[in-house]
Amino acid sequence: MSHKVTSTQASLSSFRRFLQDLRESVSGSERDFTRIPLGKAILLLSIPMVLEMIMESVFALADIFFVSRLGAEAVATVGITESVMTVIYAIGMGLSVGTTALVSRRIGENRPEQAAVAAVQAIFTGVVVSSLFAFTGIFFAKDLLRLMGASETTVEAGYMYPAIMLAGNGVIMLLFIINAVFRSSGDAAISMRVLWFANILNIILDPLLIFGWGPFPEMGVKGAAVATCTGRGLAVIYQIYLLSRGRYRVKIEAAQLVIRMKEVVKLVKLSLGAIGQNLIATASWIFLVWVITSLGEEVVAGYTIAIRIVMFVLLPSWGMANASATLVGQNLGANRPERAERAAWLVGIGNMVLLGFISVFFIVFPGTFIGFFIDGTGQPLVMQSGVTCLRVVSYGFVVYAMGMVMVNSINGAGDTATPVWINVIAFWLMEIPLAYLFTRVFDLHLQGVCYAILIGESTLTFLAMIIFRRGKWKLKVV
Repeated sequence: MSHKVTSTQASLSSFRRFLQDLRESVSGSERDFTRIPLGKAILLLSIPMVLEMIMESVFALADIFFVSRLGAEAVATVGITESVMTVIYAIGMGLSVGTTALVSRRIGENRPEQAAVAAVQAIFTGVVVSSLFAFTGIFFAKDLLRLMGASETTVEAGYMYPAIMLAGNGVIMLLFIINAVFRSSGDAAISMRVLWFANILNIILDPLLIFGWGPFPEMGVKGAAVATCTGRGLAVIYQIYLLSRGRYRVKIEAAQLVIRMKEVVKLVKLSLGAIGQNLIATASWIFLVWVITSLGEEVVAGYTIAIRIVMFVLLPSWGMANASATLVGQNLGANRPERAERAAWLVGIGNMVLLGFISVFFIVFPGTFIGFFIDGTGQPLVMQSGVTCLRVVSYGFVVYAMGMVMVNSINGAGDTATPVWINVIAFWLMEIPLAYLFTRVFDLHLQGVCYAILIGESTLTFLAMIIFRRGKWKLKVV
């Protein structure tokens, strides 16, 4: 009897400690993540990062939910535009990786002033790069849609969506970069709050501007773009305000608002590998959309809905991968490489358990999830395509989970070059040729593209695990 009482008390005590850690992680922790127990460090960092990405996932689904009410052409416009926007995301995420490597290393070395210097250079670089894409969106939106195979009806009805998204790409890029500053310094709770603010505002504005509720004008698919740029633009203003307050690990003061080309070059060199990784990966997605576009706009719509659902799950898992990158960078800065390696493996195993559990529902009940985004019963091909894509891609969730942690951990160490070759092999030597072969030669339709995605992503994971295990990333100096 006494043994049962003691066991119950221990369980309650453990639960209370978990609730305390949960509260600390969400409110913000001031602990040194290179010194506290590794399990606690992973928990305190990963919870706000996962919650941050969950809100990003919710927004992605909410966005496509409202747009899907406008019909298959509107969904296709969003899907085609996002295939182009992935280039911007690739650069923004690449700069974020470079920022993470520098800031986390400087924090691990206990040099917060130099972390602030790196943050300023990253913001400056993001502004310059995004300006080039803004010009393209303003003048060539219609041409981009035509280039991606959209019908003339879709081009004329929806060209303002890519025009606005590309013109306002700077707020998206800066949101990525500045959140990376907070996240990699250990202030992950701040990144979470910023993204929640941005995406809640987006979700509120979406139906108001798309359908013209109340005093708002009915803007159709264009309204989704205006909502996104408005929500994220206000979030960037909030980020800059927080950076200047000085209450967190990275504080930007007036003396640091100077462009230091040596630091910019260092950031760009680190980021180029990560940008290359993302461009290789996203270019392969653009090619896949081009292949799918030839199958018809209803197939594109089904594929777009399925991929949004997949991203709903993968983005929170990406939050765990970001936690691994931060821990690797900070522990290398503190000269604790073995702890850095152990952190990555523990996060990877946890990610596999999480995604493996969720994949069961997508494999068994794909129609339930796709049907939530289909308005009415008159879109059987959209439904069929979405179900096919969601089920096949979900077979590889467990493998993807470890792969994203391994790649992010290598990047967090500052070795952004090695994953470039991993991506080339996985996507351009495996995924792309197989997608073309399965659809054009073996006539497997959309299912063939999904098989190619499964094989390509699995190849990436196994290569990343082998390279991470060899440990050369521990010797990287940044």
